[in-house]
Amino acid sequence: MAPPLRVRLGVSACLLGERVRYDGGHKRDAFLTEVLGPHVEWVPVCPEVEIGLGVPRPTLRLEGRAAAPRLVQEANGEDLTTRMRAYAETRVQELEGLELDGYVLKRASPSCGLFRVRVYRDGGAPGADGRGLFAATLVERLPMLPVEEEGRLTDPGLRENFIERVFALARWRALVTARPRPRDLVAFHAAQKYAVLAHSPAHYTRLGRLVATAGRALCLEEYGRVLMEALAVRATRGRHVNVLGHLAGYFKRDVAADDRAELGEVIDEYRRGLVPLIVPITLVRHHARRLGLKDLAGQVYLNPHPKELMLRNHV
Repeated sequence: MAPPLRVRLGVSACLLGERVRYDGGHKRDAFLTEVLGPHVEWVPVCPEVEIGLGVPRPTLRLEGRAAAPRLVQEANGEDLTTRMRAYAETRVQELEGLELDGYVLKRASPSCGLFRVRVYRDGGAPGADGRGLFAATLVERLPMLPVEEEGRLTDPGLRENFIERVFALARWRALVTARPRPRDLVAFHAAQKYAVLAHSPAHYTRLGRLVATAGRALCLEEYGRVLMEALAVRATRGRHVNVLGHLAGYFKRDVAADDRAELGEVIDEYRRGLVPLIVPITLVRHHARRLGLKDLAGQVYLNPHPKELMLRNHV
């Protein structure tokens, strides 16, 4: 049995319960700390504390244009933009060296918010179209890194997608660290292909072409980039049904007609939204194990993340 993946995630420190917020409090997130926590190594970061602001401290906000906002202390108008941007460049470079597999940011934060952060215009109402200064640097400098806000992770589909991407990047890093030969990349892709197909058939085709050239040039960096692009595309119910149909094809000869019919019914029930994805997945895994179909049982699509997270019970 392969050793468990080492998964390392950056995180806004307040989400782990650290009292680093402007009011001396925290925003401890139960999913991150209690459910996901046992499976990852956290790297907590609080940009506002790390640039030297105290706890508690005056509140900060973004002002100006959403495309290039200023970070300002509300109480006295002190502009911290240059200070935060310089810090972010250095800190993100440090984080890159830690080979993170993902990052969870605090929503709505003027430093860490990823989406719809308030930006106050001169003489006008604030618009919710900004991005925190640290978050902006993070996603710009580390484009392959899966990044989400804790607020969006309450959506079961977004949560499952984010965690799948995190573990996929960890697998990819493990492969690269092992100094793979062309045949190792072929084997990696063979195990990953149905997971990719559920997200993006177009990327599935591109990755297949890359692997076909692996004997001439092992394009590891390009393969990893395209893989993460593929998984960032949200999987749909229809594409899951398509993949499940492909997997059911493995059982045409060796599974009894009644069992094949049962699998077909369960896939259709998933298509109609009557059962979650875990139901047909479990049945496919059962038949794969019973028949000793190692290639099928080894598909990442069937086990993309630890079962204890129960992510596919809700999508």
